[in-house]
Amino acid sequence: MKKKILFIMTSLYNGGAEKSLVNLLNELDSEQYEVDLLLLKKKGIFLDQVPEWVNILEIPEGIKLMYSPELVKGKYLTKAKRLMANAVIKTTIKRDCYARAMRWKHLYSKEINVIDKHYDVAVAYITGELLYLLCEKTNADRKVLWVHNDYNAEGQPREFDMPYMDKVDAIVSISEQCVNVLKDVFPMYTDKIYEIHNITSSKVIEKQSNVFFPEEYKRGQNTLVSVGRLAKQKGFDIAIQAASIMKKKGIDFSWNVIGTGALEEKLGKMIEEYDVADVFHLIGARQNPYPYIKNADILVQPSRYEGKSVVLDEAKILAKPIVVTDYPTVRDQIVDNEEGIIVEMTPEGIAEGIIAVLNDTNKREKIIDHLRLHEYGNQDEISKYYDVING
Repeated sequence: MKKKILFIMTSLYNGGAEKSLVNLLNELDSEQYEVDLLLLKKKGIFLDQVPEWVNILEIPEGIKLMYSPELVKGKYLTKAKRLMANAVIKTTIKRDCYARAMRWKHLYSKEINVIDKHYDVAVAYITGELLYLLCEKTNADRKVLWVHNDYNAEGQPREFDMPYMDKVDAIVSISEQCVNVLKDVFPMYTDKIYEIHNITSSKVIEKQSNVFFPEEYKRGQNTLVSVGRLAKQKGFDIAIQAASIMKKKGIDFSWNVIGTGALEEKLGKMIEEYDVADVFHLIGARQNPYPYIKNADILVQPSRYEGKSVVLDEAKILAKPIVVTDYPTVRDQIVDNEEGIIVEMTPEGIAEGIIAVLNDTNKREKIIDHLRLHEYGNQDEISKYYDVING
């Protein structure tokens, strides 16, 4: 008999965790597992990449009311607005993660019903409210949590999360540093914390990278690319300032950012403020970002923090020189001056790093040669996923 698994995810927009989940679903054995996928919002560019045998659930009414109130008509929409207003009043803590925890405690947990279906395993694929939903609202013999970022850097509410962490059977994170952070924060749960890397298929990425040449690119021009949600974590505000420095130095370049997010309007205003609209472009989400990475000269990641970046692994597979900021977990993933260069998390540091790679042909070719000599795909990692899912 097939094992019944429920995966819970916010949506399938253009984030690394979302891409990681889609890659996992495509590697799972459909002969062994019957998989349901619950999305709080049934949206995102990766929806079409979910395998056909995976059942994407209809959003339960309570979840729809809380997370997609625009989909609920009549009195429910009115009720949602009123409840959201009450949540704002009750939530006085400024940090987003604490705010969402209080929102769950005072509002969402009271409006969302327990999911009726029984599962052998239920998996929350990111932490925060999905952890609370997993513990309170699913009926499963085994419960597993994935943590995709540095728990401390993300500002998660330890005291609020503690009783929920106690209820899960396994806690998975995606890099050595992220695992060490979790063990420091929750030493009592060390025995059930596991390190499993995101699945990245080199064959799939290489094949998709050859589908087209990006129409936004001009051949012969220094082309930079960044990929990520337009959120504070990703540091695109710092990147805009770095672009301004480079422009003032007379560097010829075009910097394209793939992604969407809450800061799009704010970043657009910054682009105008720093007079870089001719060189710094927010081009939106792309279902296939790999031709953009392959045909760029440098992939730039200006993040403030990460867990284990899917984009960096993809860039390494495509042998693309990387300029990345010195966030806490970066050395889990990048060997400085071999796979790319690690720079200060400042506009000046990013600008200087990019200029150094663009101007030093020998350095750039040395990085490319090193990346080409190594295999960065890790589809064999699926066996570890089976181990933690099966218990």
